[in-house]
Amino acid sequence: MKVVAFNGSPNKEGNTYHAIKIMADELEKEGIETEIIHVGNKAIRGCMACNQCVKNKNEKCVLPGDEVNEWIQKMKEAEGIILGSPVHYSSMGATMKAFLDRAFYVTSVNNGMLRHKVGTAVVAVRRSGGVAAFDQLNNYINYSEMLMPTSNYWNVIHGTRPGEALQDQEGVQIMRILAKNMVWLLKLVENGKGAVKEPERENKVYTNFIR
Repeated sequence: MKVVAFNGSPNKEGNTYHAIKIMADELEKEGIETEIIHVGNKAIRGCMACNQCVKNKNEKCVLPGDEVNEWIQKMKEAEGIILGSPVHYSSMGATMKAFLDRAFYVTSVNNGMLRHKVGTAVVAVRRSGGVAAFDQLNNYINYSEMLMPTSNYWNVIHGTRPGEALQDQEGVQIMRILAKNMVWLLKLVENGKGAVKEPERENKVYTNFIR
């Protein structure tokens, strides 16, 4: 099995990276390959609402010049996905949001590519706003019908300078327990294939409130 993790921090090895790395170490102890992709230092445009991905249904965003489509395929191939972000004004990083908006729209309109994969989110913060950013990341996971492991607290770790998060003993434990629960859920899904019938996917119903 493989897990792909996306680091939405501008800093390649800042505290978001360390949160993900704690998880990656636990996953790899169980023989689960983990790839960490640095998203936060890239130039990524936001979704243009052109709906060409809906029309084309080729698992691609039509916007050129970045690695979003490559990352979509990595998500498709993985059994598990980790979304990691720092906190900017009580929100996830802007580059991470641009990536997630496009990637999750493409995957949702292409037969729910991420459905029943195991997905979780982690956040690194100096002081406040961690839970708000964590909630934002969870919205993508919930919308995609993914399966979400939990920890013994919200998945937030604290630190300012790179590496300081490792001094947050509770935060380190949160990430470690989260990883162990992710391993368990990944194995449950893998061992349940063929033994437990998967519910059929329903076509999305769209409504609005303009009459």
